[in-house]
Amino acid sequence: MITDAVPPRIGIWGTGSYLPKRIRTNEQVAEAIGVTPEWIHERTGVRSRHVAAAEEAASDLAAAAVRSAAHAAGVDLNELGLIVCATSTPDELGPSTACRVQGLLKADRAVALDVSAACSGWLFAAKVAHDWLREDPTKGYAAVVGVEAYSKFLNPADRGTAVLFADGAAAAILGPVPRPYGFTDFAFGSDGSLADLVLIPAGGSRRPASRATLHDQAHTIRMDGRAVSRFIKDVFPRLVHESLERNGLKLRDIDRIVTHQPNPVLLRALAQEIGIRDEQMVVVGDEVGNIGAASSAYALAAASGSLRPGDTVLLTVFGAGMTWGSALLTWSRPEERPTS
Repeated sequence: MITDAVPPRIGIWGTGSYLPKRIRTNEQVAEAIGVTPEWIHERTGVRSRHVAAAEEAASDLAAAAVRSAAHAAGVDLNELGLIVCATSTPDELGPSTACRVQGLLKADRAVALDVSAACSGWLFAAKVAHDWLREDPTKGYAAVVGVEAYSKFLNPADRGTAVLFADGAAAAILGPVPRPYGFTDFAFGSDGSLADLVLIPAGGSRRPASRATLHDQAHTIRMDGRAVSRFIKDVFPRLVHESLERNGLKLRDIDRIVTHQPNPVLLRALAQEIGIRDEQMVVVGDEVGNIGAASSAYALAAASGSLRPGDTVLLTVFGAGMTWGSALLTWSRPEERPTS
């Protein structure tokens, strides 16, 4: 029988993260690239980065983050109906890293798939999970995890990337929440004409691995830092203003702005230009660097302890591709969640 039942709202039940134990300091990076630690901190704000162990793959980091998020949510892993993994540094080109994560978690009921949207990936993945759960609430809960093992794809002597990129994972458990809580107003965009601004040139079907690609270090991250900075200076303010305009809101109506964390110095400068108050803007890259698809979820997890029921969170992301997106999230706590 066809009904006109209103689909449930989907929100965050719990968040979690995982950072590898090993830390690479500014002193270590500075020695490799021929600058001072102060030079790095003044330009990026980053003080340290976490680095995966030799035996740790992206799926290992991601599985740990999902376990943490599930524990925070009070959700058993066998209640997961979906695992969506966002990453630019997969375990291998195939199968999906999400399938590796599912296997590690023994989450046998969960459908597992990857989303590839670089540093924007976690919010893109959250949209997939959101729509999946709204279509059929009986599918259980969704784990949305962003993860990067960038250190395995870095040239440690490349000044433009070694100072920023790092390893880590962050996840959220999504499930039904009553109105007015949960996600609304997702908006996304892409511009493939800018695909060469940030990329790993070799290792795919365009430039398969060869002696030449290895010699050229073409399996490491390449970034046009100045062009990417210009892109961020345009896209972040635009995402904020367009979301506010679509929803008839003012900056003062937003409790937290959670965004991708490319460079703490740049983010703080842009926030000041836009008029975002310090207490509104979540900046966490100082101690973890740029952890790509994990960064926005990591920032959300870091902010979650201070969020109150009903708080309005503006999420923005941007990354290679180039890609970008935003969403509004009205925060809920366990007492606001459906019990059946």
